[in-house]
Amino acid sequence: MSKKIIVVGSSNTDMVLKVPRIPAPGETILGNEFFVIPGGKGANQAVAAARTAAEVTFIACVADDSFGLQAIENYRKDGINTQYIKVQTGTHSGVALINVSDDGENSISVASGANSHLLPEDIVKYKDAFTGARLILAQLETPLETIAAIADKAQSMGIPLILNPAPAALLSDELLRKVSILTPNETEAALLTGRKEVRADDIPSMAAELLAKGIKTVIITLGSKGVYLCNEKIREAIPGYKVKAVDTTAAGDVFNGALAASIAAEKPIREAIDFAQRAAAISVTRLGAQPSAPNLHEIESSQF
Repeated sequence: MSKKIIVVGSSNTDMVLKVPRIPAPGETILGNEFFVIPGGKGANQAVAAARTAAEVTFIACVADDSFGLQAIENYRKDGINTQYIKVQTGTHSGVALINVSDDGENSISVASGANSHLLPEDIVKYKDAFTGARLILAQLETPLETIAAIADKAQSMGIPLILNPAPAALLSDELLRKVSILTPNETEAALLTGRKEVRADDIPSMAAELLAKGIKTVIITLGSKGVYLCNEKIREAIPGYKVKAVDTTAAGDVFNGALAASIAAEKPIREAIDFAQRAAAISVTRLGAQPSAPNLHEIESSQF
């Protein structure tokens, strides 16, 4: 049975600086280590899924610079189908500047570059990529009109769409109705339900409000506290795994990639969530985005 997943999203190169703590506005602090690491939400999720034995096709856009060409080569090494990665001239590949503190927290600034050139017409052009796909996974680091085109494609072909609404953005009810599984964090869920602040007591009601928009399943991620799962039959908090965090940069991306892979393998939703939480817990014990994503054996043999 095919485990083919289409991941549509961003490809970035992360410039990571280890710092004692995240600097305050206007403050300069001295870091101690510097790394150049492949990243981007779409790419992170594609790599995370591929390392768990999913058959991944990545639809993205990079520039014809050294960052973009190296990124494509890296994806191929992970067994990802790069046939539908657009190479755009006259711009730069996506870049993220990341501070990682000693306690594992991070602050991130992104220059989208070529990611902003992944357009709705590209989704139409790449229609053959979707043949035989079991699901589509997307995020919000590409233009919103492209996300809308992906949702239309998913609906027209009857392919489930997992949407990770990050970075946080307002989304139309029309778009949300086409989403099979929505995976916001607390902040993103608050924005999508019109709240100005996040309160723990609001998690169940936020999930229910999002479900009422026509989404089939809502999974609100709560970091180390786990997730809140909400669908027609289940409404429950599922605890996460406690580990000593080194770098939380791609934890959400690893969760989403592993979740997509598990669902494509037709695992029950609770089992898929546990698999994804194990993958995310392993990832935060390692530095970097894509380098932190574990493989299938590491996840299945993990003991917390």
